[in-house]
Amino acid sequence: MSKIKPSKGAPYARILGVGGYRPTRVVPNEVILERIDSSDEWIRSRSGIETRHWAGPDETVAAMSIEAAGKAIADAGISAEQIGAVVVSTVSHFSQTPAVATEIADKLGTDKAAAFDISAGCAGFGYGLTLAKGMVVEGSAEYVLVIGVERLSDLTDLEDRATAFLFGDGAGAVVVGPSQEPAIGPTVWGSEGDKADTIKQTVPWDRFWNGDVSELPHDSAGNVKFPAITQEGQAVFRWAVFEMAKVAKEALDASGLTPDDLDVFIPHQANVRIIDSMVKTLKLPEHVTVARDIRTTGNTSAASIPLAMERLLATGEAKSGDTALVIGFGAGLVYAATVVTLP
Repeated sequence: MSKIKPSKGAPYARILGVGGYRPTRVVPNEVILERIDSSDEWIRSRSGIETRHWAGPDETVAAMSIEAAGKAIADAGISAEQIGAVVVSTVSHFSQTPAVATEIADKLGTDKAAAFDISAGCAGFGYGLTLAKGMVVEGSAEYVLVIGVERLSDLTDLEDRATAFLFGDGAGAVVVGPSQEPAIGPTVWGSEGDKADTIKQTVPWDRFWNGDVSELPHDSAGNVKFPAITQEGQAVFRWAVFEMAKVAKEALDASGLTPDDLDVFIPHQANVRIIDSMVKTLKLPEHVTVARDIRTTGNTSAASIPLAMERLLATGEAKSGDTALVIGFGAGLVYAATVVTLP
C-alpha cells in the first residue's frame, strides 16, 4: 500500500475570469496591400479579415500578457497573490530562457507562483486550460492563470501573399479555479506530426545566424529575410474543416452534450471560411452564437480563443453561465477541444 497521501484539490475546475489586450495600432488591409499583389476584396473573401492589431515597441509579449492577466484576475474577483501557477502559451517570445511566464508572475505580484511557457501554436490555449484544470483538481494550485499571447507581426513575411494578411498581435487570459460542479469538460487533444510541414517557420534560428546566407530567403531588396511563419493554405484548410469538426464532435460527446446543448462556439480564429464550414459540418443550431473575432483581430494563434471569448462577453453576445465549445488547432499539427461554462 502506498504511503503517499491523496491530493486535496477541488472536485472540479472552472474559468472564473477572462481578460484581453489588443495593441493600439489597428492595421487595415490597405497597409498589407502595399507589399503584396492582392486586393481588399480578395483578403476579405478568403479570410474574413478586415483589420488586425500590430504591437508597438512597448507592447511586448510580457507587457500585453500583464494587461490581459490583470483584467482576468479582476474579473475573477481574486488577488494576484492567490495565483498558484502561471501558464503562458506563445511562439513569439524570442528569449529561449527564462520563460516569459516567470517575468509575468513576478510583475503581477504573485506569491512565488509556478511559472512556465508552452509551445503548442494555435492549440496552446486549450493545452494550457487542460493543464490548469488538472492543477486545480489535483491540488497543486488553487488558482491558475492561463495566458495565450503572440506578437506574430514579428514572424510575418509581408511579401508572402499567402500569409502576409493573416496574422495579428494580442493577449488573452483566463483564471481557472475551484468549482463544485463540472465546468470544464474532458479535453480531446492530440498531434499529427506527419503534417508538420504544412505550418512551420521558414528557417530554424541556427541557420539564420550560422548558415550560409546565400541559401536563406531574401526580400525584393536583396536583404536576408527574418524567419517567418509559412503554411500550405489549402492543406491546412482541408485538415481544419474535416478533421477538426470530428474532434469538436468528440469533445461534445465526451462532455455528454449535443450541438443543441450549446450556447456558444469559440473556434480558433484562423479563417472565417474554416469557421463557417465547421459550423455547417457540426450542424450547429441557429441559436448558437459563433465567434468571428478574426474580422477585426486577425489570427493571433494562442491568443485567439481567449480574446474571442472576452469580446463575446463584453459585447453581450454571450453571457455568464453559457455553455461553449472551444477548439484550437494549428502548427504541429496539434489540436485541443473542450466544452466550458463561460465565466
